[in-house]
Amino acid sequence: MGRGCRFLGWFLGLLGVGLISLPAYAVLDLELTQGVAAAIPIAVVPFSGGGAAGQAAVSQIIAQDLAHSGEFRVQGPTGLGQNPTTPNQVDVAYWRSQGDDNVVVGSLEAMGGGQYRATVSLVGVYGGQATGRTLFTQSFTAPAESLRAVAHRMSDLIYQQLTGVRGVFSTRVAYIVVQRLGGGHSRYALDVADVDGFHPQTLLVSDEPIMSPAWSPDARKLAYVSFEGKRAAIFVQDVLTGSRMRVSNAPGINGAPAFSPDGRSLALVLSTSGNPNLYLLDLASHHLRPLTSGWSIDTEPVFASDGRSLLFTSNRDGNPQIYRYNLENSAISRVTYSGEYNAKASLSPDGRLMACMHREGGQFYIAVQDVPTGRVDVVSQAGSDESPSLAPNGKMIIYATTSGSQGMLAQVSVDGRIRLLLPAREGSVQEPAWSPFVN
Repeated sequence: MGRGCRFLGWFLGLLGVGLISLPAYAVLDLELTQGVAAAIPIAVVPFSGGGAAGQAAVSQIIAQDLAHSGEFRVQGPTGLGQNPTTPNQVDVAYWRSQGDDNVVVGSLEAMGGGQYRATVSLVGVYGGQATGRTLFTQSFTAPAESLRAVAHRMSDLIYQQLTGVRGVFSTRVAYIVVQRLGGGHSRYALDVADVDGFHPQTLLVSDEPIMSPAWSPDARKLAYVSFEGKRAAIFVQDVLTGSRMRVSNAPGINGAPAFSPDGRSLALVLSTSGNPNLYLLDLASHHLRPLTSGWSIDTEPVFASDGRSLLFTSNRDGNPQIYRYNLENSAISRVTYSGEYNAKASLSPDGRLMACMHREGGQFYIAVQDVPTGRVDVVSQAGSDESPSLAPNGKMIIYATTSGSQGMLAQVSVDGRIRLLLPAREGSVQEPAWSPFVN
């Protein structure tokens, strides 16, 4: 079955908890391994003002964000022949001679009290135009410690302007880090980090497994599975404050939590009736509504964005496949037919694409299914890939894979053209969950 016992692994393990201030066990480091051949050429110029460190930090983060997306060919912020800082200083002829279509310029202005005003402009220099076209100018005011977040927001704006799709550089990812301590012992941590791996925050640490992190729709909370006191339970924890609440500790299995789109309910897996089945828990009233029943193993629920249905994994027809449960009439329909094993669905916001774990030739890959047509395309390559989670813009998938004996995270675009690795500096990383957009 492989790492995590793929189909039932989330049910195993015991968990001790505590909000801690220790350094994170792993810091991710993005590495682009494959990008788009016809990437958009863009130059990122060092910002003016704010001191050398501030200039370099903001412009470097923007350049890295765009480069790591795989959709841009980035020049700068170092080694540039010209360094304009305002749109009217952009020399169109020069940047066209460098093969660029767009130029990013900006400034940092100290406002007092540790605050900065950060301004970014995107200038188009494509075509036969004699002067640059300012596509947008946007300013932000923030303390020095928030300039990395501001830079990510600027990257989001640039990405959206040039691709027509909302950027995800300001989103976050939750994941499990496993450290092998020797003597058959391991240490587990639940971490949350920026999507580029920076600002890691350890929420939980335990000598026993931690499993199944799932984001609330406002990206402020995580649900997860715990076995405290030698008994399975599901908790919801505030990412910022660390406060948490136990929401389910029924006898037997408590697993695979998933928030509804309105954040008011959790779909989860319980075995109170014998076999694992799906339930819907109202978080305010604690009312529990059974959804499925019978002999099969039903698990891994995930809501459609309209909240009217959810997808789940079941072996009701033999091998694990993905099914849809209609919350309005309780009808169940099968979604996957290609291949003998499909599990762990993750839906795009529009519901058109579904990422899942897919077995071929005895190996596990990440596949993308076009839901209306049923077409399936395998987009990963390692053969030990699992736990896919789609970005909130539906463009990229983060998933767990292995290199040798080490677990790491990887990203791939839904068309398979862009690939990134996120190697951990310490420990093995697994079970990623990409956050919704952070407003």
